This record gives sequence, C-alpha cells and structure tokens, in this order.
Amino acid sequence: MKRLLLVLCYITLLAGCQKVVVEQEKTTPPLKPTQLIVGTLYGPQIYFTSGQGDSGYDYEMAERFANYLDLELKMKPFANISELYSAMHSGEIDIIAAGLADTPARREQFRLGPPLYRVNQVLVYRQGTPIPRSVDTLKGEITVTTDSSFVDTLTELQKSNPDLVWNQEKDKDAEELLTMIAAGEIPYTIADSTSLDINRRFMPELREGLVLKRKQPVVWLLPPTNSDKLMSELLSFWHIEKRSGTLAHLNEKYFAHVERFDYVDTRAFIRAIDNKLPKYQATFEKYAEGIDWRKLAATAYQESHWNPNARSPTGVRGLMMLTLPTAKQVGIKNRLDPYQSIKGGAKYLNSMLERLPDSIPESQRMWFALASYNIGLGHVEDARKLAQSQGLNPSAWRDVKSVLPLLQKRKYYQKTRYGYARGNEAVHYVDSIRRYYDTLVWIDNQNMLLELKQKPLQTAEAKETEEKPQTDAIQPQQP
Repeated sequence: MKRLLLVLCYITLLAGCQKVVVEQEKTTPPLKPTQLIVGTLYGPQIYFTSGQGDSGYDYEMAERFANYLDLELKMKPFANISELYSAMHSGEIDIIAAGLADTPARREQFRLGPPLYRVNQVLVYRQGTPIPRSVDTLKGEITVTTDSSFVDTLTELQKSNPDLVWNQEKDKDAEELLTMIAAGEIPYTIADSTSLDINRRFMPELREGLVLKRKQPVVWLLPPTNSDKLMSELLSFWHIEKRSGTLAHLNEKYFAHVERFDYVDTRAFIRAIDNKLPKYQATFEKYAEGIDWRKLAATAYQESHWNPNARSPTGVRGLMMLTLPTAKQVGIKNRLDPYQSIKGGAKYLNSMLERLPDSIPESQRMWFALASYNIGLGHVEDARKLAQSQGLNPSAWRDVKSVLPLLQKRKYYQKTRYGYARGNEAVHYVDSIRRYYDTLVWIDNQNMLLELKQKPLQTAEAKETEEKPQTDAIQPQQP
C-alpha cells in the first residue's frame, strides 16, 4: 500500500513540474486582396467602353492606381449615384471613381481623395430658347440627377431664391438629361463644364447658361472607416502622378481639345456623317493600315469636308488635300480621285508615324503625326527642341502644343532650323480632328448599343417564325 502511495505521489509531482499548455484557436490570416474594385458610372470623361477598348479619365487613373498597388483592376459600373453609395457602404467596392465633385454632404458620408481636376457647374438650356438671365426668372423647372452635387447647389441657391424649384431624376444620368435638353423635352438641367463641352460635340443644340459654381474639385470617394491604408496609398500615388505630369496629360487628352466649340461646324459634320461618309467609309477602312480608320476619316474631313474636288489657293487638292510632290511620293497619279487620295493620304500619314522618334509614347504619336501632316515634320521637330529648351517634355503633346504657336514669332523661329511656321494653325488642326474623331467614336457606339438592344427582339422574331406552321407553303396541284 505504501508503495502504491509513493508511486502516485511521484506521478503527481511530475505532473506539477510540466508546463501548462493551452491550446489556442488557430486563426487564418486575412487574405491579401488581388483586385481593386472601383465603382463608377458610364460617361465619356469617366468610363467608356468601345470597340477600341476602355477609356475615360477615371478609368485611366484607376488603371494606374491598380498597377501601383500591384492589383488587378475591376471596374464596376452602376446605374446611378444612389447605387454607388449603397455599394460603398456594403463593402462591395473599394473606391468610387465617377467624376463626382467635393461637396459637404459627401464629406459627411465618405473620405475624399485629392483633386483630379476642377469643373464649373453650369445651367444648360436648348439652342433657340430664351437665354436664362438669373435663377429667379427661369421659365420652368430645373431637372437634375438624384444625389448629384447639383442638388446641394440648388438647396444653397434656394436660401436666397425661395421660389426656385427643381425636379430630381433617380433613373436618369447626367448625359440622359442633356439628351432631353437637346430634344426639347425639359427646359433646364445643370452639368459640369467638362461634361457639357464633351457632349456638345454630339448634341450641338446644348447651350451654356449661368455659371452656378466655379472650380469645384472632382475627387474619388473612399469608405469612411477602415480606409487609412488605402488613403495613404492613394495620396502617395497622386503625388507621383502629379509630379510626372499624368494629371496634366489626362486633362489635355479629355478636355483641352473640346473647349473650342463651333455650332455650325458641328451640325455640318453630323450631317456629313449621314450624307457623305457612307460613300467613302469602306475605303478609309481598307487603306488605314495601323491607323484607326475613324482618325483617317476625321483628318480627311478637316482637310476637305469630304469633298473630292476640294482645292486650296496653295495648290493642294482632293479629299486628303495632297500637294503634288506628296502625291508623287506616295504613288498617286490623280489627286481628284477620292479613292486614290484616301490611299495616298493614309500612306503619307503612316510614314509620318514611322518617322517620329521612339521617345514619343504610342498614345500621343498620332497627334504629332497630324501636326507634321499639317505643317511638316521639320517644324514639329523645331517645336520639340523649343519645348525642351524651356524645360518642357518634347515627347508630350500637351507641352509641344503649348509652344507650337511660338514658331510664328521672330524671337523664336529665327533660332530654329526650319524657320517660320503657322504653329497656331497646327494646334487648331489637331484639336479639330480629335473632336471629329470623338464624334465618330460616339456615333459608332450609339449604333452598337442600338444593335444590342434590337438583337433579343430579332432573335425572338426569328424563333417565332421558325415555330409558326407553314400554312402559306405552295400545295401540290390536285389531279
């Protein structure tokens, strides 16, 4: 018995000497994100999908930010601002990048990123209707999108204008409201100045009225909580992109060339698309080679308004307005033959692209080539050297564009190799082609959307025809 008690005591002592091990519950570390999910709205300056791929100011910045974070970008478009807000609050998206302005109401709900660009808020009305002189004498309601920054502006204006009334549309975006203005369906809306400038290329009836707010910053929205790291990364990214000139480049790309507006010219171009372009479109597509055929067509319109018999006082002739030496260089015998002219113009423009320095990025090479088509490659090279001498980037179109007009001033051109050139004209030339090109892209996409809408209907009609009994079939003759 004593022996048994000794053994038990020994076992107890051993157990008391052991470390107490508490099994801890295994925790799985949070998965590292692989995507940056960006909530957005459709719009030419925001996010736009076409046959040439995705584009838009917010899209391009989001793509760069995703690359900076080493994540895959997922753009997630929503129908309206309310849905964007809900998606952010539910954690469905990481960022809202949709061309939205900085407002007190948004500051209460979200964290706001640094400014991307600035816009004016303008009252929009239709060509041919009375010019609105003040908000308290408007003949009708203002219609705006629900949850837009324009609601805040109107609420503020109502304090000093008690009779001011407006209507909010939840199911229509800003572009749809602009379309309704152009069609005469509503009298007034409010738009950002950049959006109005862009949309007047397609709807020249739009008119800018009163400026209700000036220089509002356009920003991205982040979640109000648990977004410290994302905000820190966004600020670092923004500083890098601002210093490198990305913001200035995107401002020039999307907004600079649309500021100049000509109502008569825009209307004439839209008519020419219907009446003249169909005759030559296949030829533009055939000879464009590496160029988007719509850029070639836009160039031809700028040159001759698609008139095969066009002629200038300096002797350039035809649809692409070729000089005699250029026609010989590209193997064209008859400059007044529109098909030969298109072939020659495309060949010459492609040769300009090939001769440009490799330092010019692909996204901007066409603008340099078009300027060279207009005033000659030598003068464009002079402008590039002049830009460099002023501390600007000779391979950035926005910088070369700013110095091209200096080639008309003796102080500058006397120091260049090729001398005087009408640089201001070259800038206007390229800007016009870019506007014509944007209009062609927009019309192509409208047609594509129309086809997609009609497709289910056509499919249903075809199926119904197949299932329908063939009662009208020819019956064999009876003997």
